[in-house]
Amino acid sequence: MKVLIIKFRNIGDVLLSTPLIGNLKYHYPDSEIDFALNKGCEDVVSNNPNINKIIIYDRPRIKRLGVFAQLKEEIWFINRARKQKYDIVINLTEGDRGAILALFSKAKVKLGFPIRKGVLSRTKIFDKLGDDKQWQHTVEKDLQFIELLGKDVTNKEVSIYWAETIEQEIHSILKNNNVSDFVHIHPVSRWMFKCWEDDRMAKIIDFLQIEKKIKVVITVAPIDKEMDRVKKILSLCKSKPIDLSGKLTLKHVACLSAKAKMFFGIDSAPMHIAAATNTPVLSIFGASFPAKWAPWDNSSNGKYFADQDGVQFNGKHAIVSNMTNEIFYENGIKKSRGMSLVDYESVKGALNTMLES
Repeated sequence: MKVLIIKFRNIGDVLLSTPLIGNLKYHYPDSEIDFALNKGCEDVVSNNPNINKIIIYDRPRIKRLGVFAQLKEEIWFINRARKQKYDIVINLTEGDRGAILALFSKAKVKLGFPIRKGVLSRTKIFDKLGDDKQWQHTVEKDLQFIELLGKDVTNKEVSIYWAETIEQEIHSILKNNNVSDFVHIHPVSRWMFKCWEDDRMAKIIDFLQIEKKIKVVITVAPIDKEMDRVKKILSLCKSKPIDLSGKLTLKHVACLSAKAKMFFGIDSAPMHIAAATNTPVLSIFGASFPAKWAPWDNSSNGKYFADQDGVQFNGKHAIVSNMTNEIFYENGIKKSRGMSLVDYESVKGALNTMLES
């Protein structure tokens, strides 16, 4: 049996679909499972033993082409998938591209979410539809398709894999910096309005290093605006954390998180990656909804974070949230009111609780 999973979203979204992959392989052990995704997301599913092939859609490159060249690329991409003669196609997004890929796949079974708008929203593409309106965590949302296939969900573990060479490289980095016990902080998201206030982030770094006597290791993607943001945060610090900004791949970040005492940050792909390695996570929420995007506890304890203000603990993880989901601009910079209302003392108290547990 050949299965195609389609998820044209961002890194964290793709990672949170890995429980679906694991369940499919459990129920169809002889299946070949391929995964179609946007370029830049492949690292979170590469090395996964349950995946046969990763099909990469290079959106940035294709968007730079002319109209006819774009059309040619789209047709080639569809034909590439069609030739695989999939038995099952599962589309995990509500956009057109995944729906078109499913439509022309000739798969015997096609599952997906309703298309939200346009001509395709009125076209019958899928044999069965997932519920995209139920307010639930993204992991649970994707796992609907196991039940639509008439199977039981056997596990809900989010997973990420890396090669032994990555392990060795992170070991060397930590050894060279004389680090053993540390907190991993990734303070930036690709969506800058999801970031916490720089001065408060700097105070947390100093609290950990000066008061708690525990080293902090900082990471951020090799993107100018993200690295500039970290430079500003570090300029406000009294202490000097180990700065690995722009120096690590996603695989390295995952391996680093796995070795940390805990992870601290905001709603971002590295937050989800840290949770997938079973490292305790404390995250700030004020620009997204914890019920859908909070760090996922692989123990599957049946409890979930709520969309409410304050500190919440659930399994290994915790969040500090404010649900004032108002976007505003300060000095021309887009910000979230909820993030700006999360205070330092609440975060410090949650960190203390987790470090002392």
